[in-house]
This record gives sequence, C-alpha cells and structure tokens, in this order.
Amino acid sequence: MHTSSLIRPAWTPATIALTVAGFMVFWPVGLAMLGYVLFGERLNGFKQDANSAVDGVFSSCRRAAGGFGRNAYSAQSGYTGNVAFDEWRTAEIERLNDERRKLDEMRSEFEADLRELRRAKDKQEFDSFMARREAGKTASRSSVPEVKGE
Repeated sequence: MHTSSLIRPAWTPATIALTVAGFMVFWPVGLAMLGYVLFGERLNGFKQDANSAVDGVFSSCRRAAGGFGRNAYSAQSGYTGNVAFDEWRTAEIERLNDERRKLDEMRSEFEADLRELRRAKDKQEFDSFMARREAGKTASRSSVPEVKGE
C-alpha cells in the first residue's frame, strides 16, 4: 500500500474530513470510513484468507463432482481428429486420475495417522495427570495422622 496516497487507512486530514462528512451526510458512510481507517491495514490479509477459504470449498466441490466441468474430458469435447493423440490423451488423463486417487488416499491415511498420534498423546497426558492426582491423594492421606480410639 502506498503511504503517500491521500486516502489510506491512517488518521490523515483527508480521512478525518471524510469520516466527519460521512457521518454528517449519512451515518453508515461515516461508519464505513471509520472502519476503513481503523481496520484498513487488515483488509489485504482478510481478502487473502477469504479467497483461500472459498477456493478450498470449491476445490472440494470439484473433487466431489468427480471432475465434471470445463476440466473434464469427454469424447465430444476432447476429440481432435487425431486418433493417436486422442488415445494418448485419454491414457494420460486416466493415469493422472489414478495418481490423484493415490494422493487422496495417502492424504487420508496421513490424517488418520495424525489423529491417532494426537489421541495417543492426549491419552498419555491424561494418564500422567491421573497418576499425579492419585499420588497427591495418597500423599495427603498419609500426612494426616490417624487417631485411634481409646
């Protein structure tokens, strides 16, 4: 972002004047200008986060649809008239689809392994906590003198 621009997310005379004028003309405009001044630096990060989230949603939709759409190969749209090329292309697309399936399987196995590691770590921490807790109870019982009846 250019620091020499007239309207930037900072308190400059121009942004102050626009914020005041916005509140005087129509309060949502003033509020929007105030938000821009206060949070404008974060907009680029927000846009990138939002774009990556939306891209992730739509990429999972493409995977779930099985590759339908403009990237999908069909006999009508992929026909070039050269039989050898069409056969090679079909074989390569199938090979790439197999590779994609293998990568998806490897990713799911890795995620399952990570879940198991997290579960094992959580169990270990819990068992350690319970052992310390039980040791604390035993120590507190032994430190209290027992009174025997006379």
